[in-house]
Amino acid sequence: MVAEDDPHIGNSIKAFLIDEAYHVKLCSRGDQAMEELYSKKFDLAILDIMLPGLDGHEILKELRKISDIPVMIITALPGDSPQLKAFDYLADDYVAKPFSMQVLLKRVEALLRRSGAVQKELRYLELCLNRETYKVFWKEKELPLTLREFEILCILVNNEGRVVSHESLLAKVWGYDYYSGENILHTHIKNLRSKLPVNIIKTVRGVGYTLEGKNEK
Repeated sequence: MVAEDDPHIGNSIKAFLIDEAYHVKLCSRGDQAMEELYSKKFDLAILDIMLPGLDGHEILKELRKISDIPVMIITALPGDSPQLKAFDYLADDYVAKPFSMQVLLKRVEALLRRSGAVQKELRYLELCLNRETYKVFWKEKELPLTLREFEILCILVNNEGRVVSHESLLAKVWGYDYYSGENILHTHIKNLRSKLPVNIIKTVRGVGYTLEGKNEK
């Protein structure tokens, strides 16, 4: 659940979360968000404070009467008071605007991991990625991946069946303000392929990368 009345911010958060294979409900009004939270099961709520209908603090206060799901508060309000109030109402995290979308995604992942809503392991064919230990195995053999290679592989597995663009991979792994071009990504993909027993990374020319492959017989 994302409750944000600024359409640019709300749609950006939704797009980035969907890109990470999350299912997202976006609401622009606080009363609408509260109705959704009452009627449906969510794993996480991201609430802006300044919402029409019902503000984020009020939603959080009511939500804590019925649910203990992780709640992240986001706001452009200055000072400590809004943050302290959010934590008094049992918020799990607080992010001040403007924020890096990459940092937001990492904090979302951390909240979901702590709550048990995110699987600790990702699997694709004979590949197993452990997101707690950052270890990768093909069958029972550990692969010596760097942190960047691990992150790239996680993104590709999360987006199984879809093409992940060069720009998206650069943004998620190196940051949305990274402008050094695609050569560094191509180098990491080349190194990653050399470490995989089977090449499961397919290049979609001019677009990005996707996963494909068959187990060796």
